[in-house]
Order: sequence, then structure tokens, then C-alpha cells
Amino acid sequence: MFAVCSAHPEVLVSAMEMARAADRFLLVEATANQVNQFGGYTGLTPEAFVDDLLRLARNKGLPASRVLIGADHLGPHLWKGARAEEAMDLTEALVRRCVSAGFVKIHLDTGGRCASDPGPLLPLELAARRAAELCAAAEDAAKQLCDEHRPLYVIGNETPLPGGDLQEGRAVIPTDPHQLDQTLDAFQRAFYKKGLQEAWLRILAVVVQPGVEFGDRQVAVYRHGPAARLSAAYDRLPGSMTFEVHATDYQPPEALRQLVDDHFTLLKVGPCLTFALRRTLYALGDIEAALPGVDEPARLAEVMERLMLAHPAHWQSHLRGSDEELHDLRHHSLRDRIRYYWSFPEAREAVAHLMRNLRRSIPEALLQEHLPDLYAEIVSKSLHANPKSIVGLSVHKALQAYANACWSRRSI
Repeated sequence: MFAVCSAHPEVLVSAMEMARAADRFLLVEATANQVNQFGGYTGLTPEAFVDDLLRLARNKGLPASRVLIGADHLGPHLWKGARAEEAMDLTEALVRRCVSAGFVKIHLDTGGRCASDPGPLLPLELAARRAAELCAAAEDAAKQLCDEHRPLYVIGNETPLPGGDLQEGRAVIPTDPHQLDQTLDAFQRAFYKKGLQEAWLRILAVVVQPGVEFGDRQVAVYRHGPAARLSAAYDRLPGSMTFEVHATDYQPPEALRQLVDDHFTLLKVGPCLTFALRRTLYALGDIEAALPGVDEPARLAEVMERLMLAHPAHWQSHLRGSDEELHDLRHHSLRDRIRYYWSFPEAREAVAHLMRNLRRSIPEALLQEHLPDLYAEIVSKSLHANPKSIVGLSVHKALQAYANACWSRRSI
């Protein structure tokens, strides 16, 4: 399966339409940064996220039973500036809220340091112990529900940072199988010591690095050769456990197919979907500027630039360069830091304004010039006056490679 790691309504709607058409389950995941007990950057608590997601699904005719909801990167790193005890208390509270709200897949991401942790790296045994503590909180919350189902878990100690972290000139090294064995052994011992033997059987996946990553302008594309030893280690994973891979954004279709064939069967995708959405919205903004008779243009790119400058927390510590380079990266980086700003009221209004201005028959010459990758489908589906559907088409196109890799072939 692939997990859609996004809270953007247009992304979610496109994914739901695809799942409904293919009669498949849809896995949607929210990071602790996006959705938490304090609202996250989306302003949504776990309960609100589930409510919004299921409402969208109902509107799109996708049964709630086919929507699987996961919590991604759920660990104390969100409060890494606090002491470990405080960060773990906050994380346990979030775990309980997620399980009670209906999240069924819980990624226990405990490899990061907190302010009180000594040394640059967190010991494997400590990461495993914290994962077991969070799992115990999830199990306790699940027992309070009337539902007989229990959460599925994802573990691991090689989890990349959310949102892409490929540095120029740095090689991406696949997980060493020996290190994987050590990780699984440490986590199993921690779970058993906590009395979580039954929960251990519900470990759905372990996060590994097969050699994929992306940064501001570059992508590390998956290659079978360097990951062959890791792929072969799949056969000795315990129980029904599989491999989960993060940061698969921007992988070409053939790389995604090879990943699945090599047993990397849970693929996470997020920033490339909102990147496709942003690129299409900006192209529609260029079309708006070229059309005659638009008295009050939305000037979407200008609105987004003002928002990012007024609220720099989501990009300032992630992007580097001159003022000119930073301007370009704010809008066009593959890490897509702009995705944090689409939920701002000013951004939503600017997008709505742009959609209103383009509810007219857009000349084909402008569509071909500014949207060459979508032009043929726009014409064949007669979307000349339907900018919202054009945006959805771009997200659908970005998702299609994942659907082809995961839905149209049997995982080995």
C-alpha cells in the first residue's frame, strides 16, 4: 500500500476518488506536527482530523470502512526542546487521543533526542524502551473502546526526518541488515519486558532506508543493487511484518515498481502531492495574469510570499541561500515548505479568488503553454472552465504512479 501523508483537502479528495474507482482501501496518515492535541500546524486535533477525513470520504462516496487512518512520526521529537519526561508525557497523551479518535496505524518514532538526553545519538535500547512505553499507552486507550480491533504499529530506528533531508553531495546508504536485526531484537525485548507480547504480533512494519530521499533540488532514486542485501532480509522478518519506506516522493514510476517488487511494500508519499498542487495553482495564476478582463487578480504567488515572510517558522531553519535563492526555494523547493501555509485564511481566500476568476473557458493556447503535462487530459475532459478539476487532475497524476506500483500488481 501507499500512505497519503497530507492533510490538504484537495490531495485527500483526489486520493479518495482514486480509491473509490479502484475499489481499494485508502491509507491516510497525519504527522504529529500536522495534527496533535494542540491543533498542529493544520489547527486540527486527532478527533477533528478524523471527522474531517470521514466527512470528505462520505461526500466522495468512499465508505468509511475503506479509510484507514495512521499517525506518522508519533514520538517525543515534536517536543524535543523539553526534558524527556515531559516530552514523553505529551506524546503519550497524543497517542491516547489518536487511538481513541480512530487511528489504526501508529508509527512509534522514538529515535530522536530530547533536551535532557546526553550525547548526539540516542541509544537503541532507550529508543526501544520509549516505543514500548508509547505502545502500552496505545494499548490501554484501545481497551477503553468498544471496538475489538487493536492498533497496528510501525517501529524502527532509521526513520528519516519528515519532509525530505537529502543534502547535496551526500550518498544515501541503505539500512545494513545486521543493524536491522539488532533493532528488531532490541524492540522485541523492550516490548516483552513491558508485557506487550500480543501487541508485538501486531507490528505491521519496520522503517528501513533502501536508498531513497529528496532535498530541495535533487532526488536519490531507488536502485536495486545497493538495496539487494536489505531486500533479502525481508524473508527473516518476524510474523507478518513488512518494510515501510519514507520519503518516496518524486521517485519515477519504474523505481516505485521496483521498490514494491523488492519487498518495500509500504510507501509513504506527501510533499510531492502538494508540490504538484502548488505548481498547477501557480500555472493557473500565470494564466489569470495573461487573460484579458480580469479586473481583480488573485495574485496567489504574492499572497503566499507575504504569508511565508510574515510566518517564517516553517521554512527559516530548513532553507539556506542568498535572498534570491531563498525566494526561489520558498516557492519551488522539492521539500515543499509552502505546504504549511495553504491552511492560512489568506491562502484559502486567494485560492478561492483564483478559482472564481478562472470560471471561464480558458483558451487552449494558454493551457498548452502553462500546463503542457495536463493539456491533453484537460481538453479530452473539457475542463477549460473548471480550474478546481484541473488542480485535482494534477494531484491525481502524481498519485497514479503509486497506484500503479501498489494496486495493479501483487506484492511478493
